[in-house]
Amino acid sequence: MTRSRRIAGGALALCLTLGLGLVGATRGGPAVPDGAEAMAEVRIASVAPAQSSAAQSSAASDPLEGWTLRQKVGQLFMVGVPVTGDRTASTRAVERSHVGNIFLAGRSNASVGTVRSLVKKYTRTVSEKTTRATPMFVATDQEGGKVQVLRGPGFSSMPTALKQSTWSAAKLTRRSTTWGRQLARAGVNLNLAPVMDVVTNSHTARTNGPVGVFHRNYGYGPVSTAQKAAAFAAGMSNAGVDVAIKHFPGLGRVGGNTDTAAKVVDHVTTARASDPQIRSFQRGIDAGAAFVMVSSAYYPKIDSKRPAAFSRRIVTTVLRQQLGFTGVVISDDLSAAKAVGRWKPGTRAVKFIQAGGDLILVSARPSDTKAMVDAVVAKARTSPAFAAQVDAAARRVLAAKQSLR
Repeated sequence: MTRSRRIAGGALALCLTLGLGLVGATRGGPAVPDGAEAMAEVRIASVAPAQSSAAQSSAASDPLEGWTLRQKVGQLFMVGVPVTGDRTASTRAVERSHVGNIFLAGRSNASVGTVRSLVKKYTRTVSEKTTRATPMFVATDQEGGKVQVLRGPGFSSMPTALKQSTWSAAKLTRRSTTWGRQLARAGVNLNLAPVMDVVTNSHTARTNGPVGVFHRNYGYGPVSTAQKAAAFAAGMSNAGVDVAIKHFPGLGRVGGNTDTAAKVVDHVTTARASDPQIRSFQRGIDAGAAFVMVSSAYYPKIDSKRPAAFSRRIVTTVLRQQLGFTGVVISDDLSAAKAVGRWKPGTRAVKFIQAGGDLILVSARPSDTKAMVDAVVAKARTSPAFAAQVDAAARRVLAAKQSLR
């Protein structure tokens, strides 16, 4: 079953056809070719959004009508569910904290059927009381190479993004459609991929800890990155699986990995759309991306004091206002990542929402979820401005869920 992508309050059908034109480097600007490769053109057509029975009665006024604060806050979290090992903390987060989304974490050699049974254990918890019968986003990391969570019978062995980038865009879309259908059969409806970080060349890739070292880059330079990432996204779309482009505003030039290093810094990035990293994401947004994941690295040329996930200048000013992104902003892991370790879990969640973020990923340490949810609820009860940000984020998440079944 294919599903549509949403822009603002409506839904959109994403149809990528591989043509010869290039998307402009700046929003609304002319098409400017910056390389020999062809860029994917995008046609977007509005379609009527599907609504759950719980939302139909309130759609004419406010989609959050009748929701409790905790129910709204729960929609802003995605808790990690280990594909192997103890899931007690994950189950508790869903059942007690109204968490409305899950992320399949780790590595699994289980079959499609076994993974689907695991997913159903959580999706069956959806009810009027917990999430007002709103379906869950069920996400995972299925990029290829070393970043592939699901590997058992029924799941293809996916090559690295660098290898994928050597294929034609048409071939990559065909293969990605197959991979997406495998995810859909397992109950996954959101793939936290593709990587749109720009790695300049094979030499710099050797020292680029989070991307280049693992061959997660779609070739080299902004043109190859944007074209092949779009082809991958088109295949997932064909299969009815949403994608999240990552890691804004780019990890293609950094050395350290935000999962294992306390302060990863990009000393080059500027806030200008002409920057190759930002240009890559601009093209993904222009192509209709419904989700953008924000990194936890520092970009001092944009914001010298805060990591991207906590920076209002990066999330709101650059991503939303300058690049025109109106969809769901999702964080990288805010639980066990070393890059955010100096802040308490609850503070991390509050800072991300204050920056303009929507969906908080708590993947590696699901036991942090309760403290994070409680902190967001407490802040919303004492700050009307923050409560308004919670509502805005919840509306964006609900809009993205309109076509889920």
